[in-house]
Amino acid sequence: MIRTLSGVSVVALLAVSASSASAQDLMFPKGEGDFSWAALESFAASHDYTGEKLMVTGATTGDDAERYRTLYAYFTDATGAEVEYSGSESFEQDIVIASQAGGLPDVALFPQPGLAKDLASKGALVAVDDAMTDFMTTNYAAGDSWKQLATFPGSDGGDHVFGLFFGTDVKSLVWYVPEQFEEAGYEIPETQEDLFALSEQIVADGGTPWCIGLGSGAATGWPATDWVEDMMLRTASLEDYDRWVSNDLKFNDPIVVNAIEQYGKYALTEGFVDGGPSAAASTDFRDSPDGMFDFPPKCYMHKQASFIPIFFPEGVEAGTDVEFFYFPPFASEEALGRPVLGSGGLASVTNDRDVTKGFMEFLGSPIAHEIMMAQGQFLSPHKDANLDIYTSDVQRALGEILTTATSFRFDGSDLMPGEIGTNAFWTGMVDYTTGKPAQQVADEVQTRWDAIQ
Repeated sequence: MIRTLSGVSVVALLAVSASSASAQDLMFPKGEGDFSWAALESFAASHDYTGEKLMVTGATTGDDAERYRTLYAYFTDATGAEVEYSGSESFEQDIVIASQAGGLPDVALFPQPGLAKDLASKGALVAVDDAMTDFMTTNYAAGDSWKQLATFPGSDGGDHVFGLFFGTDVKSLVWYVPEQFEEAGYEIPETQEDLFALSEQIVADGGTPWCIGLGSGAATGWPATDWVEDMMLRTASLEDYDRWVSNDLKFNDPIVVNAIEQYGKYALTEGFVDGGPSAAASTDFRDSPDGMFDFPPKCYMHKQASFIPIFFPEGVEAGTDVEFFYFPPFASEEALGRPVLGSGGLASVTNDRDVTKGFMEFLGSPIAHEIMMAQGQFLSPHKDANLDIYTSDVQRALGEILTTATSFRFDGSDLMPGEIGTNAFWTGMVDYTTGKPAQQVADEVQTRWDAIQ
């Protein structure tokens, strides 16, 4: 039997440290600033949970938890209910044990959807109703991508939606130094065709367009898998992407081989990469952007996710010294729109209570996203959240990429079996970058996949 959360307009969660949130000392005074205060007032007028306590658990701990305590305080102020959060670095093990022992909280946040999918199949999660599904499709950008990503088989074998994503990251980015582009007269490319032409122009001008680094210790190769996943989203349908992740579309299918070779157009073309393909295969990903900041620059562009600024040289400020642009789609594949590759935390309901329903409704409102946005380090695809609330131009630009996306998908390698996604795929991309043909690499990965089925 499937447990269904009824009467909910939204589901969400993020974490605070192992303590309760109170309504004291609201960080952003109600009525001030460009927040959606009217929505909060309306919510408070129709929800009274005085004396109730809500239990939430997740993986977030330490200083990061303070931002969520700030958010939960507004729920307490509006309803009188106390929110108690317990965070643990061993969350993924703890939630499994709790599901087996009958000690689940009211809401759980999964850093990645894989474990939620497993627990949903065992009846440990509460499926949301049609209103929740409609909410995600209507209020989040990227069409029904977010609904699709939260849809898993339940204990009855049928597909159901088991939560909502709250807080996301973006991988489809290319970093560059604006001053260098301006001096050289280069413009931001709007299509893959323009991006490749720009790369050729940089070479013709005597420069090197790309810095690429696949090194990451035991995880060497993963940056190239991100390239391939982005290329899959720009050359194949979402259905084919999802079938690839589940191996219903074989890894050695021409569609996948084409995506690998699209990465190769940048990584393997002579003169395109600082140090050439062999250097790309061995350079640590944390060091690979450094060439952009040399004078003269060793490269002009670097493709990497929104986290990479923490590895830029000391003194380099994102948004001032270095900026990014969206990794563009192919003009020849206009029907595929503006896809975005990224990640996000899935909030799922584990205990169907009235206060839980109210908590989810609150967290789905734009003001919940705005309160998080106003504290930094939080991105949202919520179309009604005010982008002006973001604390920096960098965050705002990332938010705009999310809210203008026509589709969104997670890192495919993270969703594949570990033997493939965090092993064969990684090593295969190193092999390809150092000279092995794409078809041979794809055949070898598929052989590994066949062996574990």
